[in-house]
Amino acid sequence: MKISRREAMTGLAALGLLGGPALGQGTALRPGSAEDLVAAAQLGGEVSYVVVDARSGRVLEQRGADRGMPPASTAKTITSLYALETLGTDYRFRTRLIATGPIAGGKIQGDLVLAGGGDPTLETDTLAEMAARLAKAGVSGVTGRFLVWGGALPYAEQIADDQPVQVGYNPGISGLILNYNRVYFEWKRAAGGYALTMDARGARNVPRVYSADVGLSTRAAPLFTYARQGGKEHWTVASGSLGKAGSRWLPVRDPVAYAGDVFQTLARAQGVPLPPPKSVSTLSGGTVLVEQVSDPLPVILRSMMKYSTNITAEAVGMTTSVARGVPAGRGASGAAMSEWLHGRLGGGQARFVDHSGLGADTRISAMEMVRAVTLLGPKAGLRGLMKPFALRDAGGKLQQGQALRVDAKTGTLNFVSTLTGYMTGPDGTDLAFAIFTGDVARRARAGANEQPQGGRAWISRSKVLQSALLERWGALYGS
Repeated sequence: MKISRREAMTGLAALGLLGGPALGQGTALRPGSAEDLVAAAQLGGEVSYVVVDARSGRVLEQRGADRGMPPASTAKTITSLYALETLGTDYRFRTRLIATGPIAGGKIQGDLVLAGGGDPTLETDTLAEMAARLAKAGVSGVTGRFLVWGGALPYAEQIADDQPVQVGYNPGISGLILNYNRVYFEWKRAAGGYALTMDARGARNVPRVYSADVGLSTRAAPLFTYARQGGKEHWTVASGSLGKAGSRWLPVRDPVAYAGDVFQTLARAQGVPLPPPKSVSTLSGGTVLVEQVSDPLPVILRSMMKYSTNITAEAVGMTTSVARGVPAGRGASGAAMSEWLHGRLGGGQARFVDHSGLGADTRISAMEMVRAVTLLGPKAGLRGLMKPFALRDAGGKLQQGQALRVDAKTGTLNFVSTLTGYMTGPDGTDLAFAIFTGDVARRARAGANEQPQGGRAWISRSKVLQSALLERWGALYGS
């Protein structure tokens, strides 16, 4: 049975759920005044939100909904819509091994080309399977060169310029992407110091990496330094920060060299020795010997939404721009997506500098986000790509047995926390929403810091506020 807002508020008051503290430690979440909830979160900066009836688009509640805000990873929601409309649900990425000449006596009479197709899900184990298929096709070597091409997408050294140098979620971009363009760095303390290794780790294959190395430094800071010299990527790490043992993924800035390096090792293990890899900007013609085909686009997008993989968003978004015949380089492709969205919504202020939401200058309003979710989302099957969202109690802990079904995309940067998606109330009412919180000035002061002081507590308070607002809306409009 549908009840009015007044009836809902009266009932909540009778249950003692209105008024009083909303977000204090150990206090149950309360749907009371939205402004009280915002004030209790003590976030500073800006808080904007809007919730609408998902079927009619009627605005039910809003706060600063026309204000442009950093969307963080909720930008991937727009990227998904952009890609699905252009590429379609049947689209698959393709990675190929191409011979420029015939095979005679087991050897390619010419060059072997590893040609990327922008597949953001290519992994070491998949590349190993391609090497095994090459050997099974009767290839035991080449008379020419081993060429590596990543020109399917424009190259960029990194996604965003304001991130810490060592974060694996901000790698280089190219049309050849391996292991999300990350290299595995591991350290163990030994009798004579530390043993450091770098590899392209997969579930079944762990090839050593030769295109990157790492060394120790006795400095106190910075934690990592990075340089490219002599065709290799060089890292140093502050030795005092390592502890006894550990590991982390570091970003790859030269994806084509990295993939060529790893494939050469994997091919050698299959009895196919290859010359040193050589990066090329032009793709040679020839015969496709092996082709690796990715999962369909919706499968890739669902994983991207779940794990919020930035390089996947960039690859998908840039591939979409290439298909549309518009500029696809870093920055330009985000601008092209902005224009596309303005066209679909009949105008707007959204400005994307990338497809992942990692760039600090991206802006979109909560109202624009919700309009995209409600107007474009159903046809694209957007809700099915989003992951279930668990509400948090006032102490920040995940609730058990929540009454609301919420499917959403989260977004997190330093002092930015966002949420957009759909929710279904106990009576079956479907709502769509966007909640943007951000202290841009505090984010700027934090600089390129992985864990700025107060950052985690701020994000936690924002997430509690998001849950409180969702519960409020569920009580008022979905029950």
